[in-house]
Order: sequence, then structure tokens, then C-alpha cells
Amino acid sequence: MRHVPYVGNGPYCYSNSLAMLMGPAAPPTAVIEVTTGGPFGMQLVVGTMVFFDAYGWNPGIGCGRALDALGWTSAVHSGGDAATALARLAAAVEDGPVWAGPLEMGHLRHQPETTGPIGADHFVVVLDVDGERVLVHDPHGHPYAQVPVADFMAAWRAETVDYGEPYTMRTGFTKVADVTDADAIRAVIPAAVEWLGARAGAGMPPGSLANAAAALRCAELVAAGAGGGLREHLIHFAIRVGARRLSDTADCLRLAGYPDAAGIAAGQARLVGALQHPMVTGDLPAAAALLRALAPTYDRLRAALMEPRTTGTPL
Repeated sequence: MRHVPYVGNGPYCYSNSLAMLMGPAAPPTAVIEVTTGGPFGMQLVVGTMVFFDAYGWNPGIGCGRALDALGWTSAVHSGGDAATALARLAAAVEDGPVWAGPLEMGHLRHQPETTGPIGADHFVVVLDVDGERVLVHDPHGHPYAQVPVADFMAAWRAETVDYGEPYTMRTGFTKVADVTDADAIRAVIPAAVEWLGARAGAGMPPGSLANAAAALRCAELVAAGAGGGLREHLIHFAIRVGARRLSDTADCLRLAGYPDAAGIAAGQARLVGALQHPMVTGDLPAAAALLRALAPTYDRLRAALMEPRTTGTPL
């Protein structure tokens, strides 16, 4: 089956936020996402929470890598108490928009049905700060959202996010080199090979699994009922972002001159995307079978990325 690039909605909060900060010079969000390194693997954290992203990876790591690959710099600020952080943010937005995160999404009450922390990370672009409200472009479908200062600061403290520092923001986005999209993607291929080899997972909690082992264990958990919030996590977030980033990875690898790897990534996208219906409707044996089929693709993708590249095909 021919691969067709995906265009549409999806939980791409950090990539969309970076694109807003880069402005007219921003590459496609697909290129931003792939250069973070996130799509290259799968992880089951503490043996219970699945993410279709690289083992030991998180957006804090990935966004720095993407900026380096794309020829951009920014200044990172974090820490301090709430009052100091808010003053720092207010001063920064006087010079222009600010990338803020991770935030705890559950504290952002402009999003429907949020009532408190849910352990979900999020990123926004801060446009203005006054005494009562923080004005943000929330890439999860809410431009110019007004967030009460108390809610924003609770979210920005990120106590229930399992990575990053409180009150982290990036400012001063500056393009320092002209890098083609294809060259940016090629720059992350060595790291992708490392991610797919599960060699970058130092510091992962005990019981965490990578790639094939993660997929097979996830299949067991799904077949056993997908309890403990796993079903909800998969259908509302992990499948959606996983399938989209793998579809984008296929497009980007073809552009960079890795057609065989692109084909494997497209196959991964189809497998992950196919999980949505059986997980929603309760056909858990079918979903488990898809996860078992996904397991061997990570070694195949790694091997394909180690092959010599060819002339790329434009997006």
C-alpha cells in the first residue's frame, strides 16, 4: 500500500510551539518532530506506561536536539520560586513570545474537562503576562487562550511531570545557520541508530523496557485488559501521536535518502494507527496482535538506517 503523508490534527504541542517561535523561517512541523529523535523507538516506563517514542527520550532532550540540527539557538531558563519565575517570564515576553514547558496539562482549565493534574506534559507559547492572566497560544487547539496566573504557575511548576525542571522556558530563538530539511534529518540519523539500539536509556526507572520488548510486554498488558489507565492513555494520546510521528518519519526519511527505512516507518505508522479502533471498541486480542507485529520492526528500522543513503525525494 502506498504511503500518503498525513495532514490534520494531533498532539504535537512542542513541535507546533517551536514552529510558532521560529516564525516564517520554520521548517515543516514534521521535520521538527523527526529531528527531536522522538519517533525512533518505543518505551514502556516502569513496565506500565507506554509511549511510542525513543527509549530514555523526552521532549526536553528532543527539543534541544532539534534546534541544533535545524541551525537554531535559544536560551533556556528554569528554576527558582514561583514569584521569581513569573517575573522572569513577564520580563521575557516584553521582548517577544516565549516557549514554556513542560507544563502539567491538567492544571490548564481552559481545556475542557480538566480538573487537576493527570501527569500529562504540555508546551505552549506565552504571548503576554499581566497581574491576573497569562495569554498563550496553546497548540492543543486554543489560540489566544487566557489562563489565570495561579493555574498557569501550578501547571508550569510541573510537579507531576516526570522530567524537566520547574518553570522552564526558552527565549531568544535565533537562526544561526542555513540547514536544508534533508540535512537536518540526516544529522539525527546517528542518534536514531543509538535510540533504536536502546543505548540511550541510562537512568530509566527499574522495570522499563525498550522497543521490541516494550511492544511485546504492552501486548500482554492489552490482552489482559489494558487496565490501570492504559486503555485511556492509548486511545486519547499515545496512539494518536505515535501514528502521526511515524507517518512524518516515513516522509522525512524518504526526503533524506533512506527509502528502505522510510518504508519500515510507514509500516510502523500503519500498525500503530490501526490500534485505535480495536482499543476503543474493546477488541483487545486484535490490538495485542498489532503490538506483537510491531515488535520486530524496530531492529529492522535500525538496520535500514545503517545502510548507505541514496538521493532523497522531496516532501
